[in-house]
Amino acid sequence: MMPREKLIKFGVNNLNDVELLHLIIGSGNQQVSAEEISKQILKLLKDKGSSVTYSELSNIKGMGAAKTSEIIALFELGKRFLMPADRPVIANTDDAVRELGNIRDKKQEYFVVLTLDGANRLISNTVVFQGTLNQSLIHPREIFAKAIEDRAANIIVAHNHPSDSVEPSAEDIEVTSK
Repeated sequence: MMPREKLIKFGVNNLNDVELLHLIIGSGNQQVSAEEISKQILKLLKDKGSSVTYSELSNIKGMGAAKTSEIIALFELGKRFLMPADRPVIANTDDAVRELGNIRDKKQEYFVVLTLDGANRLISNTVVFQGTLNQSLIHPREIFAKAIEDRAANIIVAHNHPSDSVEPSAEDIEVTSK
């Protein structure tokens, strides 16, 4: 399934980084596919972070002046409007609960992974699975895939209980033991 169709059907949270970049790139050219361009950009981002330059991006095979300019502008807008200057530190349970407030009143179970750097600063707050009214069938690979992708030093996993029960279910205990 192509990234655009996947986004429409399942939502943006279900796309990986390469798929998100593929959407921005659009199509490749005769020399290189949009997926390959996306992989090269992602590698550069992992190496350089937000300090990627126009010159570095334009050196990727298949990146012309127009697409390079669009991506640099997109990164800058993200820095200005979407990325907090200081990422929150998750030092205790109260900090984690504050970060997880967005799933508190959901009517389905949401399984979330908070990835943290070595100083316990938040890297990402990601829904890795959305379950049913009372069940979340999560596999450890989804949890660890996000942690590895973010190169996290620490993780916090959590899920809500739409029933408002604070007692772990049999499924909760089974997932924890996995």
